[in-house]
Amino acid sequence: MKRPYFKTSSDAPAPLTFTVQRIVRFEEVDPLGIVWHGRYPSYFEDARVALGDHYGIGYLDFHRENLVTPIKQIHVDYDRPLRFGETCTITALLYWTRAARMNLGFEIRNKTGDITTTGYSVQLFLDTQGTLLMAPPDFYLDFCERWEQGLL
Repeated sequence: MKRPYFKTSSDAPAPLTFTVQRIVRFEEVDPLGIVWHGRYPSYFEDARVALGDHYGIGYLDFHRENLVTPIKQIHVDYDRPLRFGETCTITALLYWTRAARMNLGFEIRNKTGDITTTGYSVQLFLDTQGTLLMAPPDFYLDFCERWEQGLL
C-alpha cells in the first residue's frame, strides 16, 4: 500500500498533525464486535475537525469567510479491526500543497500503538454559491504563509 498518500517537495514544510483519542462505541460495531467499515470516515473526521480547530482552519473559520470545504475524495485502508470498548487514537496530517485543496492523511492506532487503519481525504474550496475556487482563498493563503514560515 502506498503511504504516505501525498508526495510533497523536499522544501515543503512538514505536515501539520493533531491526534484525538476515542473509545469504540457499541453502535459502531457489527455483529462480530468489530467496527463496521463505514464508520472509519467519521473517525477520520473527528481528527480532521480537531486539527482544523487547533490551527484556525476549522469549518466555522471557513464559514466566517463564506467558504465551504467539501470532500472530493476519500480512501480507507483497513489493516486490523478495532473492537467494541477499545481505545484508539486518530491522527490527522495536513500535507503541504500550493493547489486549491487540502490533502489530509489519517492514521488510527489501537491501544498497543499498532496501526489499524490509514486513509486520506481531499477537500476543495468553494464559495457559498458552490463555485469551485481555482486558487486558495486569501484566508487560507495567510494560514499557509504562517505554516511555511514555521509559525504554527
